[in-house]
Order: sequence, then structure tokens, then C-alpha cells
Amino acid sequence: MPPTDANAGLGARPAPSGTPVPPGAPVVRGADGPRGDSAGSTPAAPFTGFAIEDDEGDCEDTLELQLPSEFLAVFAVGAAHLLDQLHTWGPVVTPVGTFQLLPVRVDEDLPRIHRWMNDPAVAPFWELAGSQKRTEDHLRAQLDGDGRSVPCLGVLDGTPMSYWEIYRADLDPLARHYPARPHDTGIHLLVGEAGDRGRGLGSALLRAVADLILDRRPACARVVAEPDLRNAPSVAAFLSAGFRFAEEVELPGKRAAVMIRDRALRDVM
Repeated sequence: MPPTDANAGLGARPAPSGTPVPPGAPVVRGADGPRGDSAGSTPAAPFTGFAIEDDEGDCEDTLELQLPSEFLAVFAVGAAHLLDQLHTWGPVVTPVGTFQLLPVRVDEDLPRIHRWMNDPAVAPFWELAGSQKRTEDHLRAQLDGDGRSVPCLGVLDGTPMSYWEIYRADLDPLARHYPARPHDTGIHLLVGEAGDRGRGLGSALLRAVADLILDRRPACARVVAEPDLRNAPSVAAFLSAGFRFAEEVELPGKRAAVMIRDRALRDVM
């Protein structure tokens, strides 16, 4: 995961309404680098449930199943539904100001996000430094997918200052590496400007966004993250934000700390 003590913001954007609907699936790369499978390229097969492991360790892999058009049509599941209409969540008041997650609009947000990805402090963890096209491809893989991951700008008091990915961790490739539960929701965070890092903004906003997810996604009992263990400020920010350290896991390209914020413990951590 990126340096979690950095964030982003923008003004409110109108969005259509809709009705929340269950399941979703994987995203392409984590804030700390590639996590394996791409958000938009999965084998065609209907959703049949979660991965089930038997006593021999064999696993029926449902993590990469594509939600076919027939399924989406029958259940009226659209991209906006897999994360309970994230675009309608609205602003929240935090100790550091009024904050809102706004789904990325590539045409207007790409230059800013591309600049952040090329920051030397960010590049080793996100691995998206380079051409603008590389950043654009990463964003469009999510935006053109089925809604299992939503790239967002974080807007603090009207100013874009962070990049976020909110994703369905329960059906992400990450779920192969920890005891995932239905509707686990993942967070990736990049604080964009160097001046916003190292002064507690990341921790405050991580707590606010985790609580926002729990408030807006009633079926979600846990918010999950997997920062790179080398990124000590990121791990510390999650701990300060009320996440608990669950375990270390080996992911493609990094050794990660699985961090969890539990609904049941949100009032005591």
C-alpha cells in the first residue's frame, strides 16, 4: 500500500441513484504493487459462492469468476451496485475537515493522479510510475469493469488530496491469502501531496473511510487492507486508525500486513 499518511479531495459530484445488491470480485493491483489478477480479465462463469477449501487443501477457486451479462440482467446488478452505490455516499465530517470520496473521472482527474504516481516516495509501492497511459490503463481497468473496485479521489474541504481504491476484498485475489468473509471491503490509499504526509491526515481519513464503509455497507462486517511491510508509515497509520494487525502474508511482489477494522470493535479501537 502507498504511504497511507497522504490523501486527496474534490468538490461534490452529482450521481444517479440505485438499489444496493450483494456480491462482487477482484481488482488488479494493490496500493503496494501488483496483486496478481486484473480487475477486468477473468474467466467467464457465473458467481457460485466463495472459495471452499477441503481437508486436503484443495480449493474451488471462485475468486476470478466473471459476473456474466445474464446474471447482471436478472439481478439488476450494475457496476454501481457491487459496492452499495459508493457514488451516493456523500461527505462526512472528520477531525481534519469535511471529506468525500468521489469516483474518478479520467478526463479531468488523470493528470493529477499520474503526477502522484510518479512521486519517488509513492512509485516503489504503487508501481505505476511512467507514462500517463500506464496510469490511465490502471484506472480504466476498474472503471470499465463490473464494479468490484472503484477508484476515487479523496476531497478534503473541497481540495483533491488523495487517491483511493475501494474494492471487494472477499472476491479479490487477496482472499486466497487470508480467511476472507463475505462482503469484506478493501482499502488502498495514496496521499498525493508531500506536505499532507506525516502529520496524521492519513490516519484520520483511514478511520473516517473505514467507518463510512461500515455505515454505508450494512452487510460488511470488516474493512481490510494489506500494506507492504516495508512501508512502516502506512502500517502505523492503519494501527492509529483503529485497524488491528491480523497476520503477515506473501503476496505477488510484496510481503504484506493484513490489517482489519472490525464492525464489532469500531467503538473500542
